[in-house]
Amino acid sequence: MEMSLADPKGLIRESYAIEGITAPECRSIFLDWALSLRAGTDPAEAARVLIAHYALARPEHPMSPVLEQGLKTPPQPSRRGGRAARMAREG
Repeated sequence: MEMSLADPKGLIRESYAIEGITAPECRSIFLDWALSLRAGTDPAEAARVLIAHYALARPEHPMSPVLEQGLKTPPQPSRRGGRAARMAREG
């Protein structure tokens, strides 16, 4: 995947250039980056390209762990509503 597809607006590139950037700011940039990907672009593949290009060279940068965390599959939410939830609270 080309960098122009992996980081279409250059948000990740710019985050690595900002002196003193914090982890919360990196998470916000990451969200903006994810929303800016073109339709059909695999976000995990794009993140891997960015990790190889930026994070491996600068593991101490706050964006590096954010990119790594972005590869993890989120846990499946479990619904606890209705009768089952009420019975668990009462019991």
